[in-house]
Amino acid sequence: MKLWNDGKAGSAGSAIRATVKGQVAKINRQVVARGVRAVNAMRNAELEVLKGQRSGRTYRKPHSKATYTASAPGEPPARRTGNLRMHWNGQVKSEGSTAGGGVQIIAELESQEKYAGYLENGTKKMTARPFVDKIKEKATPEIEKIYKEPYG
Repeated sequence: MKLWNDGKAGSAGSAIRATVKGQVAKINRQVVARGVRAVNAMRNAELEVLKGQRSGRTYRKPHSKATYTASAPGEPPARRTGNLRMHWNGQVKSEGSTAGGGVQIIAELESQEKYAGYLENGTKKMTARPFVDKIKEKATPEIEKIYKEPYG
């Protein structure tokens, strides 16, 4: 037994379907917006982790009389030029949709400096200056807070 005919325009079934579709679209927009906020939280954490003084050796900057203090092994990299700290690309990627029409996203932050991996993992001539896990640890509480907010 049908209570209404979904095929007719203006029927209760088509009104319910339109309402649900509108709510799904609204929540999808909120999910993407939260992804952008998560990227911003990662970026803020990155700026925080990569700032400040380090405790390694003091060196003279090339072609200058100025000096800087390098990072010690195990510390996040020290800032000499500021390139590592300033060249990050954050984006929110859509990874398709769920069966119910919801969107799936990936929020990511990536360094654009080619030497970031060498600093993170070290080389045979340099001990690692890890910073990725520290950025994740610092950003995680804020990201969890963002995604626990109610949708509406």
